[in-house]
Amino acid sequence: MKQIKIIMISILFLGSTLEAQNKWSAEFRPGINFPAEDFKGSNIETGFGFEVTVGYRFMEHLHTYLGWGNNTFSIEDSNMDFEENGYTFGLQFIHPLWISEDLSYLFRLGAIYNHLKLEDVNGELIDDSGHGLGWQIETGLDYVIGSNWSLRPSLRYRSLSRDIDVIQNQTISMDLNYLSFGLGVSKSF
Repeated sequence: MKQIKIIMISILFLGSTLEAQNKWSAEFRPGINFPAEDFKGSNIETGFGFEVTVGYRFMEHLHTYLGWGNNTFSIEDSNMDFEENGYTFGLQFIHPLWISEDLSYLFRLGAIYNHLKLEDVNGELIDDSGHGLGWQIETGLDYVIGSNWSLRPSLRYRSLSRDIDVIQNQTISMDLNYLSFGLGVSKSF
């Protein structure tokens, strides 16, 4: 009788351990950013950045995610650059495609809590907008390459509005809207 209890407890423990595997994921996503509009008469050049996120699968195809990212843009014909960085969080839906069990589509909808830093060419801070809320939407693919590793090419649209003091307390409202193409590398555990 004691052996049966031990076996039952072992089966329950093993079953719950197996079910809990691969609920967490970590992703590193470098990207190239294409601004959707100009900045007060100046052209914003293509930007570059990266993001690091951690995700948790709480339903079969539904995950939450939380992360931090940094994106840098130059302003054409100007001695200024700006940097957007801060936090991202939201929900992601990953569902296998009928083509292959290793290929899934990915959809994310979330918020960002970022700030904009305006800097001169020497990297000296001109102004920091302070953190504020924005939003993002993303779609892409999740391709399993083995041993719980995935490649995640995706296209994202991100929007953030903040006020910045440029010269002698002249405040301008800056709307940063851009498309970002990234290639994430993800590990689930």
